[in-house]
Amino acid sequence: MATLSVKPSQRFRLPDWHTNSYLLSTNAERQRDASHQIRQEARVLRNETNNQTIWDEHDNRTRLAERIDTVNRWKEMLDKCLTDLDAEIDTLTQMKESAEQNLQAKNLPLDVAIECLTLRDSRRDIDVVKDPAEEELHKEVEIIEATKKALQEKISQAFEKLCLLQEVRQQLNSDHRGKMETLDIDRGCLSLDLKSPNISLKINPTRVPSGSSTLQQWDDFSQFNKNRAEAEMKGAVELREAIALTIAETNNELEAQRVATEFAFRKRLREMEKVYSELKWQEKNTLEEIAELQEDIRHLEEDLRRKLLNLKLCHTRLETRTYRPNVELCRDQAQYGLTDEVHQLEATIAALKQKLAQAQDALDALYKHLARLQADIACKASSMLLDSKCMDTRRKLTVPAEKFVPEVDTFSRTTNRTLSPFRTCQL
Repeated sequence: MATLSVKPSQRFRLPDWHTNSYLLSTNAERQRDASHQIRQEARVLRNETNNQTIWDEHDNRTRLAERIDTVNRWKEMLDKCLTDLDAEIDTLTQMKESAEQNLQAKNLPLDVAIECLTLRDSRRDIDVVKDPAEEELHKEVEIIEATKKALQEKISQAFEKLCLLQEVRQQLNSDHRGKMETLDIDRGCLSLDLKSPNISLKINPTRVPSGSSTLQQWDDFSQFNKNRAEAEMKGAVELREAIALTIAETNNELEAQRVATEFAFRKRLREMEKVYSELKWQEKNTLEEIAELQEDIRHLEEDLRRKLLNLKLCHTRLETRTYRPNVELCRDQAQYGLTDEVHQLEATIAALKQKLAQAQDALDALYKHLARLQADIACKASSMLLDSKCMDTRRKLTVPAEKFVPEVDTFSRTTNRTLSPFRTCQL
């Protein structure tokens, strides 16, 4: 006899079925109401944002135009300031050259006075007296030196002022270039519209770039550059007037400088010989210390290599014992001892490496100081050679000009010439 088989599945009740249909209908109506509300709000938002966007773009276009006018006015002021500054630099340069020519013109009377005093310094014994002729020569030298010092001071001031003017000009020129670039950028921004082909979204365009300045800082910067340029030009005008006055006064006076004496050279040579001997002694001791330190470094390296071999042995023993079978793989005293030995060797190796690094650093420091010592020794030897040559060239002061035969420099193969006092001091 056939029987009805019931398929096992979930069965819902009739009220659940009605409830589900009711929920679907009510949710559909609620979703449509919400959608209608969103559409109305979206239309209001579109109208408001369109108006706001139009006015914002108009306001910013106006601001860009006003900013372009402001920057352009500053650019024109900087143009005029740069023109005035260039004219002042040229005028001050001409005045400085005039002062240098007047300074050069004082060399002839100075050479004559120095030659006379130098010849008189060759006197010996009782003839080395201070007579009226020498007093007049010293007086002439003092007058020449005073006038040359005044002219040199004005030339130095003119040079410094020219450097300041060039610095100010560079700053103004940089500010001017910045405003030119700004004008190009802002004009390009003003020319853009919605149909421009080169507009696009950028990454974080509202960021504040590093190095940005405030509007007050920008205005103060340009104002400071302009005020500084005007102040420097005013100072240059006053300096030109002072140089012209100094030239007029020094044209009625004489100036010279005093020649270094044989005593100063001998004193300097003795000082350099003493320092040279001290440096040679230090060089000898430094070389000995380097040799000892190198030997110690070799010992440290040998100990380090031996400790590495010991560490390899411990590592090998520990690794090999890991292959013990079953319960034999226990933490016995040998295992603990090998582990402690590894830790001890690692600490020892680290200490040796640290000490080796310190020793190598000390060796490098010794080598560097040795190089400095040797360089200074060579410098002292050269200085003594130069001073000795200067002493030799002073033979011209005791030999008449018609009998004087200049010697030939064995190093440069050039004729020896007596150095001026200024050059001698430099050497």
